Amino acid sequence: MKAILMDVEGTTTSIDFVQQKLFPFAAQALPGFLRAKAQEPQVQGILQQLQQGQGQLSLEEAIALLLRWIEEDKKEPSLKALQGLIWEQGYQQGQLQGHVYPEVPGEWQRWKAQGLRLGIYSSGSVLAQKLIFGHSCWGDLTPYLEFHFDTQVGKKQEMQSYQTIAHKLGLPAQEILFLSDLPNELAAAQSAGMLITELRRDGQPGQADFPLAKDFIAVSRWWGL
Repeated sequence: MKAILMDVEGTTTSIDFVQQKLFPFAAQALPGFLRAKAQEPQVQGILQQLQQGQGQLSLEEAIALLLRWIEEDKKEPSLKALQGLIWEQGYQQGQLQGHVYPEVPGEWQRWKAQGLRLGIYSSGSVLAQKLIFGHSCWGDLTPYLEFHFDTQVGKKQEMQSYQTIAHKLGLPAQEILFLSDLPNELAAAQSAGMLITELRRDGQPGQADFPLAKDFIAVSRWWGL
């Protein structure tokens, strides 16, 4: 094993934090954020990307569509990019602090000391990932993470996405361990040749016939790390 690739929600970070804190925060802030910053280049680019897929929209129509997508938990790149900018403002203003399970920093430190390469693959944007770990309840954890991937490399339920990640890392897939709480993601990674472990936090039962761990300490024990 040369690298560990990790999901965020339900793996490093509580599902409740994402669904009950981050998503509502973005939904509440989005209308005012867009009305105030629609002419800024970064936001303009996101709105142009949105219009490429949806046709010509007024600003208010774009706001209504994006709010609906948040409610539906759509994995649309334009929405994810915008959420990242909104959360960035929230972290910078001290309104948000990223949740990370308590054993994660210590295990990351041990894994790094063993020469393992650590990184993230999440449906949340790379910016959103860096914000959670850069402003976490345990301080700045980004120095432990060498690489970040989001859905720009492909959907998380597709084998090719994991093949692409292995290629970008310059590693055989069988030298990469993928950690996630979602069986369809684990199955896709396994099909690509990766090692896998299913994380079931907070006493939840396993959902598939995969190696199972309740936390990162159990991951270390399973793989002899």
